[in-house]
Amino acid sequence: MNSQIKRIERMERILDEGKMVVDNLNRALEEYKHIQSEIKELQNYYENGGWMEDFKDDEAGKLPKDLKRGVLSEDSIYNFLSDYDEIKSKLRV
Repeated sequence: MNSQIKRIERMERILDEGKMVVDNLNRALEEYKHIQSEIKELQNYYENGGWMEDFKDDEAGKLPKDLKRGVLSEDSIYNFLSDYDEIKSKLRV
Protein backbone atom coordinates (compact mmCIF):
# COMPACT_ATOMS: atom_id res chain seq x y z
CA MET A 1 0.00 0.00 0.00
CA ASN A 2 2.81 2.44 0.93
CA SER A 3 4.64 1.78 -2.38
CA GLN A 4 1.36 2.33 -4.23
CA ILE A 5 0.86 5.71 -2.58
CA LYS A 6 4.46 6.70 -3.35
CA ARG A 7 3.98 5.62 -6.97
CA ILE A 8 0.77 7.63 -7.30
CA GLU A 9 2.41 10.69 -5.70
CA ARG A 10 5.37 10.39 -8.06
CA MET A 11 3.12 10.05 -11.10
CA GLU A 12 1.12 13.07 -9.90
CA ARG A 13 4.33 15.16 -9.69
CA ILE A 14 5.36 14.02 -13.17
CA LEU A 15 1.93 14.89 -14.53
CA ASP A 16 1.96 18.34 -12.92
CA GLU A 17 5.48 19.12 -14.11
CA GLY A 18 4.82 17.69 -17.56
CA LYS A 19 1.68 19.78 -17.97
CA MET A 20 3.57 22.92 -16.96
CA VAL A 21 6.46 22.24 -19.34
CA VAL A 22 4.16 21.38 -22.26
CA ASP A 23 2.01 24.47 -21.64
CA ASN A 24 5.14 26.66 -21.57
CA LEU A 25 6.45 25.04 -24.74
CA ASN A 26 3.13 25.53 -26.52
CA ARG A 27 3.19 29.24 -25.62
CA ALA A 28 6.80 29.56 -26.76
CA LEU A 29 6.05 27.78 -30.04
CA GLU A 30 3.15 30.14 -30.72
CA GLU A 31 5.43 33.13 -30.09
CA TYR A 32 8.08 31.52 -32.30
CA LYS A 33 5.53 30.98 -35.08
CA HIS A 34 4.43 34.62 -34.95
CA ILE A 35 7.97 36.04 -35.14
CA GLN A 36 9.08 33.93 -38.14
CA SER A 37 8.44 36.58 -40.80
CA GLU A 38 10.25 39.23 -38.78
CA ILE A 39 13.25 36.98 -38.25
CA LYS A 40 13.35 36.37 -42.02
CA GLU A 41 13.30 40.13 -42.50
CA LEU A 42 16.26 40.45 -40.11
CA GLN A 43 18.09 37.67 -41.92
CA ASN A 44 17.55 39.40 -45.28
CA TYR A 45 18.77 42.68 -43.78
CA TYR A 46 21.95 40.97 -42.61
CA GLU A 47 22.62 38.94 -45.75
CA ASN A 48 21.60 41.36 -48.52
CA GLY A 49 23.62 44.48 -47.84
CA GLY A 50 21.38 46.58 -45.59
CA TRP A 51 23.32 45.63 -42.49
CA MET A 52 26.70 46.37 -44.06
CA GLU A 53 25.54 49.79 -45.26
CA ASP A 54 24.24 50.67 -41.80
CA PHE A 55 27.37 49.27 -40.16
CA LYS A 56 29.65 51.39 -42.37
CA ASP A 57 27.58 54.51 -41.74
CA ASP A 58 27.79 53.86 -38.01
CA GLU A 59 31.56 53.38 -38.21
CA ALA A 60 31.79 56.66 -40.13
CA GLY A 61 29.86 58.46 -37.38
CA LYS A 62 26.86 59.21 -39.59
CA LEU A 63 24.29 57.82 -37.15
CA PRO A 64 23.08 59.49 -33.95
CA LYS A 65 25.18 58.58 -30.91
CA ASP A 66 22.08 57.82 -28.81
CA LEU A 67 20.65 55.34 -31.36
CA LYS A 68 20.27 51.83 -29.98
CA ARG A 69 22.53 49.82 -32.26
CA GLY A 70 22.85 46.28 -30.93
CA VAL A 71 21.83 45.04 -34.35
CA LEU A 72 24.98 46.61 -35.76
CA SER A 73 27.26 44.62 -33.47
CA GLU A 74 29.39 42.34 -35.62
CA ASP A 75 28.63 39.34 -33.41
CA SER A 76 25.15 40.02 -32.08
CA ILE A 77 23.10 39.46 -35.21
CA TYR A 78 25.33 36.62 -36.46
CA ASN A 79 25.09 34.80 -33.11
CA PHE A 80 21.33 35.30 -32.97
CA LEU A 81 20.85 33.91 -36.48
CA SER A 82 23.10 30.96 -35.64
CA ASP A 83 21.04 30.24 -32.52
CA TYR A 84 17.89 30.55 -34.62
CA ASP A 85 19.23 27.99 -37.13
CA GLU A 86 20.07 25.64 -34.25
CA ILE A 87 16.52 25.94 -32.90
CA LYS A 88 15.08 25.23 -36.36
CA SER A 89 17.28 22.14 -36.55
CA LYS A 90 16.10 20.93 -33.14
CA LEU A 91 12.46 21.41 -34.12
CA ARG A 92 12.91 19.13 -37.14
CA VAL A 93 13.86 16.20 -34.88
